[in-house]
Amino acid sequence: MPKMLHRDPEHRHRGIYLLPNAFTTAALFSGFYAVVQAMNARFDVAAIAIFVAMVLDGMDGRVARLTNTQSAFGEQYDSLSDMTSFGVAPALVAYEWVLQDMGRWGWLAAFVYVAGAALRLARFNTNIAVIDKRFFQGLPSPAAAALVAGFVWLSVDNKLPIHDHLMAWTMFGLTMYAGVAMVSDAPFYSGKKFALGRSVPFWGILLVVVVFVFVSSDPPVVLFTLFVIYGVSGWFVWVWRWSRARRLQQQRHG
Repeated sequence: MPKMLHRDPEHRHRGIYLLPNAFTTAALFSGFYAVVQAMNARFDVAAIAIFVAMVLDGMDGRVARLTNTQSAFGEQYDSLSDMTSFGVAPALVAYEWVLQDMGRWGWLAAFVYVAGAALRLARFNTNIAVIDKRFFQGLPSPAAAALVAGFVWLSVDNKLPIHDHLMAWTMFGLTMYAGVAMVSDAPFYSGKKFALGRSVPFWGILLVVVVFVFVSSDPPVVLFTLFVIYGVSGWFVWVWRWSRARRLQQQRHG
């Protein structure tokens, strides 16, 4: 009589699960599609594709946790997808849009952004077990991508003059800031304490409806404004923590 094979639960979790990795693949495709559209000079479509990748990237991890289908493969695949969608794609979109007119300064800014995204993801993967879950260490790469892509979308949608020197240097400064902020130590709120399966009061649903209406009123302006606020929020948290630690130290020695 043949022996029955019993699957080790630990071995099961090392497998490849279709549902969360399908979201990751869709996010990867959105990043790739953004690059293709930038090469075709359809910069508004490229920027929107990066925002779509952000939504899909935010869903794959939550779907994996809700369905209990986390895996080491999924973690590595998600990181590689993020590097494409939020590292390479925004830099190439910005470069094809206006940075290439700046010569070496343009590709320098694009490379600083790509390097910052790579270092940010590598640090996140190695420090994931020791950092505070409530905050990211440095600006997360999707938010950095939203700053760059959001400015492109905002400018194209409002038909701002892209060949203006001020526009080029603004894009240069924003791209450089996003790249450096990703490797900084500033704490940015992660939102990981928010659980999809947790019950919320009725006003919480109303708040979601208000947010959707607010964003849909003018998506390029609203989304870019929100991510600018988030993109500088970490520095305010860092200053608040520093000032509080200094006060406590003064109280101990006082």
